[in-house]
Amino acid sequence: MFHHSSKMQFPVRVEKPDPEFAMLLQQAIGGVEGEIRVAMQYFFQAMGARGDARIRDLLMSTATEELGHIEMLAYAVALNLEGAPLSYQEASAKDPVVNAILGGMNPRHILSSGLAAMPVNANGMPFDMSHIYASGNVAADMLANVTAEATGRVLATRLYNMTEDKGMKDFLSFLIARDTMHQQQWLAVIEDMGGLNASLPIPNSFPQENEATEHSYYCLNTSLDKPLPKGRWSEGPSYDGKGQFTAKEKPEILGDEPLLGPARPGSGAQNEQISGSVPPAGTVK
Repeated sequence: MFHHSSKMQFPVRVEKPDPEFAMLLQQAIGGVEGEIRVAMQYFFQAMGARGDARIRDLLMSTATEELGHIEMLAYAVALNLEGAPLSYQEASAKDPVVNAILGGMNPRHILSSGLAAMPVNANGMPFDMSHIYASGNVAADMLANVTAEATGRVLATRLYNMTEDKGMKDFLSFLIARDTMHQQQWLAVIEDMGGLNASLPIPNSFPQENEATEHSYYCLNTSLDKPLPKGRWSEGPSYDGKGQFTAKEKPEILGDEPLLGPARPGSGAQNEQISGSVPPAGTVK
């Protein structure tokens, strides 16, 4: 059971409505970096969580907070659409500049939602849940969550820099701060489980004797015209403490050429593909 408060987590105000900024805010709702993504990701991780019930409860609580952020952003979109012209005639009658603003907004904010937010990104594409990561492995999910919060925070900072509206800056500053906390809390879960070193490699439950460990810790150069960039990844102890990073400038080619056998009859291939016949050398022009 979920409960809802009629009051928002943080004040959302718009001093000067901006329909074009409303379109940009949609990315924070229905974009791959947006709040629908993290809310659903945390919900499904929580609903599939096994083991430490504290982590399940933290995921569920944060997922619910993200639903509140969706509501806040939807309100911000609606406030930015206040007074938006509903027709080109109306816009032109007021001012040509307003007409230009109408040209910069998402027309679906008029046609589909009646000047309200939608579950879409800034291009008007619906969020399709393809970026929901809930693996059932807590360490893998926590790293995915840090990435989700990091890209969400990048988006929020870009939106912050794209508006001069004081109310919107205050609101986005709040969302940026919550993204900071959520990045930190997911990293703290990993630390609570013994730290990143203890969690690696993920899953750490896989028997390492079943892994071809001679290939586990070298960094491979596949560039034909540049040497391998040197760094922490190419020398020194691995993060899990079970190996030593090395560098290989020239890959060892261990496999064979990937040649397939003849095509099956009835597969729609040519007779030559089915028979496997090869023309004599020099006959192909």
